[in-house]
Amino acid sequence: MIHQLIFAHPKPGMSEQEFQRYWLEVHAPNFASKIPQIRKYAVDTRIPLGEEPADPLWSGIAEIWLENDEDQIASLQTPEFLQGARLDEPNWAAFWRTVVLDTDANLVLPGPGSAVPHPVKLVLLVKRTNGTTVEEFRARSLGQHAKVALQLPGLVRYSQNFTRDGWYGLGETLLDGAYLFNFETEEALRAAYDSPEFAALLADLHEFVEPRYIHQMAAVEHWVIGTE
Repeated sequence: MIHQLIFAHPKPGMSEQEFQRYWLEVHAPNFASKIPQIRKYAVDTRIPLGEEPADPLWSGIAEIWLENDEDQIASLQTPEFLQGARLDEPNWAAFWRTVVLDTDANLVLPGPGSAVPHPVKLVLLVKRTNGTTVEEFRARSLGQHAKVALQLPGLVRYSQNFTRDGWYGLGETLLDGAYLFNFETEEALRAAYDSPEFAALLADLHEFVEPRYIHQMAAVEHWVIGTE
């Protein structure tokens, strides 16, 4: 199953709060969720964490699950997308700042399921170091790095999402993967973020990814279709 991550930013003149509210109350229920090929759909709204930038790269993430490549192509040809979700996008999102990442998810630590309806998460986007192959990056990530990550206090769910192989067919990709760390509360996330275990995670990460291309976002999950 394809796990697609879409990183979005508010359109000019719209506050982050207005952007998130429109996404959750208008775009998600009235447009995006109507696309028939979507199996699961969640919206992750950004929350502050660490030093706050004046203009965050993104203010939310759409997580979309599609069965296969055929369904993904078909979804982009539906009237629900072409005459619905796509036409609505300029009403709330700066589409020129949108980043789309199609991934294959590797679940390292299973989550709590529907027992926690709106857990918080930390998302780390990464790009492998020059000279490291995609295969070497993935093996290192799922091996030694996963062991370090699992030491984070309060961690309840953890997945490593790797950019799908097809994205490498035309050359180098913008990013090689996204790490998703779930916690039950915002307090638990902040405690983990400030912990020596997270410092160790970053130190290990710097051994096989480019530090300048590490992007982070803390967010709250809002399930629209399905649930983890």
